[in-house]
Amino acid sequence: MSREIVHTADAPAAIGTYSQAVKVGKTVYLSGQIPLDPVSMALTNASIEDEIHQVFKNLAAVAKASGGGLQHLVKLNIYLTDLGHFAKVNEIMGQYFQQPYPARAAIGIASLPRGSRIEADGILVLD
Repeated sequence: MSREIVHTADAPAAIGTYSQAVKVGKTVYLSGQIPLDPVSMALTNASIEDEIHQVFKNLAAVAKASGGGLQHLVKLNIYLTDLGHFAKVNEIMGQYFQQPYPARAAIGIASLPRGSRIEADGILVLD
């Protein structure tokens, strides 16, 4: 089965040796997104709410470029430098996802690239 590299200018360009996503058949593996603005490549971090929204917008843009959307997400991993933001993530996630929700992990970590407070990656399965 061949691999297709997914790229869109509507999400931040990779800041390392990775692709925004890789599509294999009907499965799409989304790389981690931090709250970078795709145009300026600056961190959107006026508030944790801004960061959370930008991460979900970035994931949605890559999902769209792969031929899907957030509704196709079957697994979501969220990394937080402060698990005190967990409730806010749940609140904002409800604005981007509808039931049935994807399987999810929320993991507390020490630090993220560029001083971000949140990163998320996931797996889509397209129709």
